[in-house]
Amino acid sequence: MLRYIGRRLLQTIPVFFGATFLIFAMVHLMPGDPVAALGGDKGLTEAAAARIREEYNLDKPFWLQYLLYLKGIFTLDFGTTFSQQPVTTVLATAFPITIRLAIYALLIEAILGILFGVIAGVRRGGFFDSTVLVLSLVVISVPTFVIGFLMQFFLGIKWGLLPATASTVSFKSLTMPAIVLGATSLAYVIRLTRQSVSENVSADYVRTARAKGLKEGTVMTRHILRNSLIPVATFLGGDLGGLMGGAIITEGIFNINGVGGTLWQAIVHGEAATVVSFTTVLVMVYISANLLVDLLYAVLDPRIRYE
Repeated sequence: MLRYIGRRLLQTIPVFFGATFLIFAMVHLMPGDPVAALGGDKGLTEAAAARIREEYNLDKPFWLQYLLYLKGIFTLDFGTTFSQQPVTTVLATAFPITIRLAIYALLIEAILGILFGVIAGVRRGGFFDSTVLVLSLVVISVPTFVIGFLMQFFLGIKWGLLPATASTVSFKSLTMPAIVLGATSLAYVIRLTRQSVSENVSADYVRTARAKGLKEGTVMTRHILRNSLIPVATFLGGDLGGLMGGAIITEGIFNINGVGGTLWQAIVHGEAATVVSFTTVLVMVYISANLLVDLLYAVLDPRIRYE
């Protein structure tokens, strides 16, 4: 097990450096001059602009900027924003909010998605199965911001069932944003679980287990469900990073000052240090989640052993 973890960690090293380099390069290739934009309509003097470029290493060659950026990552020094606020402080403020929102959305899509998918897969071709397929297709087809605005209007403003904006990060305030954030993934989890369960229900090993006289509950939990959850676990593990990165629209709709809102403002104002630092942390979250999913395979499928 330890040897396998070591190999997987070694495999993440080129992924990490490749992803951070691409992110750093794309941010610095963005059109416009963020330093010039700081002066507004009046502009900055040449001396002031040169001082800011020197402070943020913008006057150095690209390769040297990237090396200094890597040094900052390993020393946990992500630099400062144009407002002289440490990026680590911004990270510490924004990430807990988005992590809470993403985990909430992940729990919703995992619990409801697996539950509805199992029922639809066992009763394939029935009324519930057909209804779930149609509704999941509708959710996948409708953009996230449309779902967000509709839920905000009906559930928040017209009927008053949930807060229309997340003024706090309480359980109730984050319920609607979490549903909107995880809606599309929920539809995919339902369809993926349904397909996997329907294939395993008629498998030879399931018929053998029933022929041995095992109870239906045991067959479902120990044979059908465990094998069916392997592709679902893969999707959910990779989706955690996707939920955090895709929270820009949701946090904008519900006025949440998390990663999405902060990242959007940083992109608008051209704050490369903030954009690169936030996306780097998201890459690390994605890599860690996929490593945990790989280790979870051995729990779900006893045939898998890490030698």
